[in-house]
Amino acid sequence: MSYKILKIDPYLADYEEDINLRMNLYKNKRKDLLGKIKNIVDFANGHKYFGFHRTETGWVYREWAPAAEAMYLTGDFNGWEDMSCPMEKLNNGVFEVHLKGEKALQVGQKVQAIVIHNGEMLRRIPLYATRVVQDPDTYLWCAEIEDTFSHFSWTDDGFKPSKTPFIYECHIGMAQDKYDIGSYDEFRENILPRIKKLGYNTIQIMAIMEHPYYGSFGYQVSNFFAASSRYGTSKALKALVNAAHEMGIAVLLDVVHSHAVNNTNEGLNEFDGTVYQFFHEGEKGNHREWGTKLFNYGKNEVLHFLLSNLKYWMETFHFDGFRFDGVTSMLYHDHGLGSAFSNYDMYFSMNTDTEAVTYLQLANELIHKFNPNAITVAEDMSGMPGMCLKISDGGIGFDYRLSMGVPDLWIKTLKECKDEDWDVLRLWYELIGRRPQEKNIGYAESHDQALVGDKTLMFRLCDAEMYNGMMKFGGNLVVDRGIALHKMIRLLTASLAGEGYLNFMGNEFGHPEWIDFPREGNNWSYHYCRRQWSLVDDDKLRFSELNAFDEAMVHLLQSEKILQKQAENRWMHQDDKMLIYNKGNVVFIFNFHPEKSFDGYFIPVPKEGKYEVILTSDNGEFGGPERVDKEYIYKAKKTPEGWYGFQCYVPSRCAIVLKKK
Repeated sequence: MSYKILKIDPYLADYEEDINLRMNLYKNKRKDLLGKIKNIVDFANGHKYFGFHRTETGWVYREWAPAAEAMYLTGDFNGWEDMSCPMEKLNNGVFEVHLKGEKALQVGQKVQAIVIHNGEMLRRIPLYATRVVQDPDTYLWCAEIEDTFSHFSWTDDGFKPSKTPFIYECHIGMAQDKYDIGSYDEFRENILPRIKKLGYNTIQIMAIMEHPYYGSFGYQVSNFFAASSRYGTSKALKALVNAAHEMGIAVLLDVVHSHAVNNTNEGLNEFDGTVYQFFHEGEKGNHREWGTKLFNYGKNEVLHFLLSNLKYWMETFHFDGFRFDGVTSMLYHDHGLGSAFSNYDMYFSMNTDTEAVTYLQLANELIHKFNPNAITVAEDMSGMPGMCLKISDGGIGFDYRLSMGVPDLWIKTLKECKDEDWDVLRLWYELIGRRPQEKNIGYAESHDQALVGDKTLMFRLCDAEMYNGMMKFGGNLVVDRGIALHKMIRLLTASLAGEGYLNFMGNEFGHPEWIDFPREGNNWSYHYCRRQWSLVDDDKLRFSELNAFDEAMVHLLQSEKILQKQAENRWMHQDDKMLIYNKGNVVFIFNFHPEKSFDGYFIPVPKEGKYEVILTSDNGEFGGPERVDKEYIYKAKKTPEGWYGFQCYVPSRCAIVLKKK
């Protein structure tokens, strides 16, 4: 069978057999998993069978532990007697116990599972635990009984995410100004209104799935069905999602199915006494860079666990989709480490983990069957062909991939090039370069650039002057340059680099400090693990100018549907550092020259008519020196050479956006 992907990307002609193999593996695994079940949504119900559930007579607890010789349940309910509550061993490695009576097990009680393997007693946290807490004295983790499926008064019926996502990437714990961990409730009350005002229509929440080490940013998950108890209760998370939906904001979960924490006391690793219950044995099961465990995506029980996990978050918490972390690591046996992916052979070779590809296809099928309006985003730097094409066309089924090369482009430009040496041609081609008919999320920086050891754009532009030179009317030339370029970089990226846009919280106003989680090396300080909203709220500081520009930029890009249009009519001039293009009737002008302002510069436009300024980075409200006349109407006429255009004054380090009246 010839799939549409081969027509979309002619370079794949020599790899038709590989595309056919991709699809055959997907179809065969799907048939193997589902059997007579017609809908994959009906298959992904592990969370409804395993774990703790109320019954008419009390509670039932089930667990999958195929290598266990016996299992017991212990906790507050039985005075932590290890062997007083044995579980019955059923078929296929399933254990079960019924606790009868209304008070046999109560919400809020703490429990642990005890697994007997090779005669050894292992203390474990139930695999499907929905709440996991850490004892403040012993620092040991255990499950806490929570009636997850109890009634919550949702008011978001009929909510649909925007088809053009403007994503505000955020972390609940570090979203507050205080020297502590923020809560779901505080985020809902204090941060959601800020996001709404800025114009972002989607939030992407990190570190929700429970993780024992706070400093992992949530990327070393231990308990896949538990919303992190650091931030509050499951009910509080539901209230946050519900409030976001009421504001018209979609909510994506930063899901980590690429690996799991190495811990045995808290996580999946050796739950039943074996590594191979969930992961590959030996070195194949270890990520040498991350120190974590790698899933065996060829194992049906593992697929059932992971697919059920996706359905659980959508069904229980109304998440509108997922940003899949570490997709490149999943796709290749060497995890893409050190690979340039300079030719197509690298996508279709012995290095490709075809079982992971199949899992991602199944995951996307499930998500979009459960919610046809759901959004899935792949964090893949390799550029795997078909990542964001329909499965039926031979693709993997994601809606978007992150434009991961763009932040690297900006870092490289700022680190290695003098202002007068910027290559505007390279900027253009790097920002518009993506696979045909595959959508991207563009971004200039994310949380990666904000971590200790790296620098945000604003920090890279201004460094120490951010501490001394951010007062308004301070006359600091370093800060003037930084603010001017920060605005231009973000506008150019947002308008060109994708069909969606992403910003990490605080970066919109140039948050001055990196992120450093509490650890022994910083004396367990929260000083760098928070967002200083007081800075942007202070009218005497220039952070508010960047914030105002970001708000105006996002609203303009949305109202004019810029990300849904193709860039055309481009004009690039290397010596002038000038870049001009239009999207529909909206014209973008960028003068990156550090010194030269141009009087009477010819601006090519798509049509004859009158054009007015609808945004300029030069506006005083945005920290600009007010060199652009915002009231002037430009009249575009046809030139003898057949162009339409007009002459315009374009100041140095300035962006101007015009629209045909």
